[in-house]
Amino acid sequence: MDVFYNKQGIGDVLIIPIKEGNRDTFKQEAYGDVVKITDSKDGSLLGYNIFNASKYFNLDGQGKMRMTEEMLTPIKDLFTENQLNDVLDFDLSPKFVVGYVKEKAGHENADKLSVCQVDVGDETLQIVCGAPNIDQGQKVVVAKVGAVMPGGMKIKDAELRGVPSSGMICSAKELNLPDAPKEKGILVLDEDAVIGQPFEV
Repeated sequence: MDVFYNKQGIGDVLIIPIKEGNRDTFKQEAYGDVVKITDSKDGSLLGYNIFNASKYFNLDGQGKMRMTEEMLTPIKDLFTENQLNDVLDFDLSPKFVVGYVKEKAGHENADKLSVCQVDVGDETLQIVCGAPNIDQGQKVVVAKVGAVMPGGMKIKDAELRGVPSSGMICSAKELNLPDAPKEKGILVLDEDAVIGQPFEV
């Protein structure tokens, strides 16, 4: 999962987003330097803000960064110190990975869509893809469920024209890569790309 830190822009605050919500229904509870944000309507957890973050973490970067086990340990300690008993069961597995298109079949309800079986190392995902250049045998970049695209869209399990799809096969443009080609199509990786390995966005 990703966290955000921009000391110059918003101050010494580590932002841990869990779920999107409506700002009009935000409820905030302070536990020392930790602020827990929930939805006042349904009580669902939206995230945490940790103030004076540089006291607790070595934060070298700015903007979006990946949550690591090294970061999670002091967060848990901080929660305990401030008697915030929330269970921090975060999924720290990489969400952008190298995938291998094992199979490609036509979509029964849409001529321009393909139904792909994609090996991402620890599992095979069924992903519906509309790219004209998708093909069996390619190594590609897969945004798994839970990934947040550079444009802000969160990847969720979906049904496309009646067929389940878990994840997205990405184009260079969708990944906001420099020199992305203008023509439509997914990014095809070199043969030496390792299936299941993280792809840095």
